[in-house]
Amino acid sequence: MTWVQALILGLVQGLTEFLPISSSAHLRIVSAVFWNKDAGASFTAVTQLGTEAAVLVYFAKDIGRIVKVWCAVNWEKLTQRTRETVPITDQVTTKLPVMTKDRMAAHAASAQRDLDYRIGWYVIIATIPIGVLGFLFKDEIRTGARNLWLVSFMLIAFALIISAGEHYGRKIRPIEQLTTRDGLIMGFAQCLALVPGVSRSGATSTAGLFLGLEREAAVRFSFLLAIPAVTASGLFSLPDAFEPAGEGLNASGPQLLVATILAFAVGYASVAWLLKFVSKHSLNWFVGYRIVLGLVVMALLATGVVSAT
Repeated sequence: MTWVQALILGLVQGLTEFLPISSSAHLRIVSAVFWNKDAGASFTAVTQLGTEAAVLVYFAKDIGRIVKVWCAVNWEKLTQRTRETVPITDQVTTKLPVMTKDRMAAHAASAQRDLDYRIGWYVIIATIPIGVLGFLFKDEIRTGARNLWLVSFMLIAFALIISAGEHYGRKIRPIEQLTTRDGLIMGFAQCLALVPGVSRSGATSTAGLFLGLEREAAVRFSFLLAIPAVTASGLFSLPDAFEPAGEGLNASGPQLLVATILAFAVGYASVAWLLKFVSKHSLNWFVGYRIVLGLVVMALLATGVVSAT
């Protein structure tokens, strides 16, 4: 791999990781079209560490609060099982409650604490499916799943699923109404992203839309859900990144580092842009692009311009 290739692929990773257009598909397509080689699944996984670092920085306050609350509540449950306290709002009283500013603030803080605790558990539970399937099918993910016929088909097929999610999803439930069932279903949806062309954010966000979540709530939880899976995948793939399966682009340590840093910088901007975008626009804006890209890749394959493998 040359430095130009490393920089281009790092830029592509940062631009596409959080958009519902599949970063792994774009890395596969770009490396095939311009250099007739595959950067490899391991290169993709490692550079994703950069974009996940961008999520960690962007959501640092939220993540820190969730981790702190999750640890604190579980510690309390372990050490104070014999103590039972009654929340202020549940105390027996013959008087109507007066919602002073202090009481309203305490109620809001209690609700936020409960949400953070639940989200912490939802992320853990929802990560289990992709952890198991990713480990079991790691060889197929690095080889057969990267066939460009499959990638182009998934770009088109999942574009239609995203469109259906936007059309049929009610989009009325805020993130405060997230349940264990929602988290688990979105976790299984994340497994689809093991195949390049699906898109991790597209799969989980669309599942959220089908479940009735507001678009911004679905996308926000999608970002949080990706953190443990992508981080584990990147660390697990580090040893293999220097030896791609088959004949592929072989990145050096410095090239991987620079590509990952570039992916972080561009990815941070992408996170901020997408969250602002989905608050006012639908994911259908990406559907047309996916279909066109899938058809173009199929045409290139059919005419022999690029090889499927």
